[in-house]
Amino acid sequence: MTTSTERRTATSQEQAPEVASEGADPAPPGAPARSGDFGGFGGLGRRLRTVGSRAHWTTPRLVRGLTALSLATLLGLGATATVVLAGARDGTDAIGHRAAPQATRAADLYFALSDMDAQAADLLLVGADPDYTTLRKQTLDTYEQRRAQADDDLQQAARAAADDPAGQRAVRLVLDRLGSYEALVARAQLLEDQAGAPAGQPSPAALEAYRQATDLLRQQLLPAADRVTVANDASVERVYQQQRDALGSGWWWLLAVGLVTLSALLGLQRALALRFRRVVNPALAAVTLLTGVALVIGLNLTGRAEDHLVTAKSNAYDSVAALSRARAVAFDMNADESRYLIDPARAAAYEQTFVEQTQAIARIEGATLADYNTRLADAAARHRADHAVIPFGGYLGSELHNITFPGERDAAEHVLDTFQQYQLTDRKIRELRAAGKVKEAVTLDTGLSKGQSNYDFEQLGNAIGDTIAINSGAMDRAVAETDGDLDGTTAALAAGALAVALALTAIGVRPRLREYR
Repeated sequence: MTTSTERRTATSQEQAPEVASEGADPAPPGAPARSGDFGGFGGLGRRLRTVGSRAHWTTPRLVRGLTALSLATLLGLGATATVVLAGARDGTDAIGHRAAPQATRAADLYFALSDMDAQAADLLLVGADPDYTTLRKQTLDTYEQRRAQADDDLQQAARAAADDPAGQRAVRLVLDRLGSYEALVARAQLLEDQAGAPAGQPSPAALEAYRQATDLLRQQLLPAADRVTVANDASVERVYQQQRDALGSGWWWLLAVGLVTLSALLGLQRALALRFRRVVNPALAAVTLLTGVALVIGLNLTGRAEDHLVTAKSNAYDSVAALSRARAVAFDMNADESRYLIDPARAAAYEQTFVEQTQAIARIEGATLADYNTRLADAAARHRADHAVIPFGGYLGSELHNITFPGERDAAEHVLDTFQQYQLTDRKIRELRAAGKVKEAVTLDTGLSKGQSNYDFEQLGNAIGDTIAINSGAMDRAVAETDGDLDGTTAALAAGALAVALALTAIGVRPRLREYR
């Protein structure tokens, strides 16, 4: 067995400085350093050769160097994991808690404004006819509800657009013009009440006031609300792409730093085993195991965060956005149906916009109002026979292409069913109007009983809302799971594991280095 005195002697010999070669002439004072000296580039080269030589790496130097490398890589692994996982949480939080709700709120603003105008049109449509007294009160109540909703949506949109100049301009425009719109609607209602006009035949003065109101809504308010929606959608897409790219590269960075850390720890253990004839260092073995487990957990959390991000945005939010736009457009479409009845002079224009809104929801290329229902029925039958076949576009087509969650397909196909029924009832209204049966057309348009247009439209709105709820719930769950994975407890455990790893590394190496003091 080697005694401690012998080991100290060997160590002092290992650490003894090199002596100058025999016969070497000393450099005169002030002479420039020669290539063999430590000064200048030649000296730097010799330093590097010395450091790279096996003789330079005595046992203490080797152990200290590998220990420093292990501690540095452990800290680097902790920092990398912190950056990657904190970014994952921030990204999902930005989409789930801020951007997505703001974008949905902006779409709700469009919906509220559209339905306000639909209710205003229905008020003129029923006129002073006593048969519609109850319906008139219900319509007024709904108008007031939508006005309050629009005000609330505007306040939310204003806060959301605080850092977006284009969004701020759009919100200000809606705020500035909404009061004018409401004043025109109030004037139209007052003039209609004073005229006591029959159903479907508003007074010219009331109709002119409503025309000004609906033109203001369609030419300024709705486009501005749509710009807010588009700006929020763009914000969600930008955050999503940035965070998904960061998670993808972050996973590889975490793996690379983790492997370097494990290599450094294994190298340190090997050096101790060879130089000190130890099979295993318990403290370093524990650090290596802890690092490996932490690396696997970190990679798993990063992968889960990316999966949750894809679920929240691509699978859930994209459907919520498409369906919210579909609902908003549907209410504008329903208003066009009423506008068609109350304003014969503009009936053709309103019919054309009705077709455009219909196509926005479920696009059938080349279809006209006359053949749309037949072609949609054929497309729907083909889809039900084979769910992979989706022979129509629009917002509903986008949703059917993005079916992900349990119950979502049935809910989306129920939207298709109710949309078809609404379209069928709409054609009956137009047939009655063309036949001169104005009051019958008004009753069918405004009625809330089964088989009447407003009933069918309510079923459509409920079906869209149910499908939105499925996707919103899935998005909320994905965000909540990310929050749970990356909460304060996870951060505290990670910090504790890093502290333990650093301490165990020092504990494992210190007894060996003390032998060289």
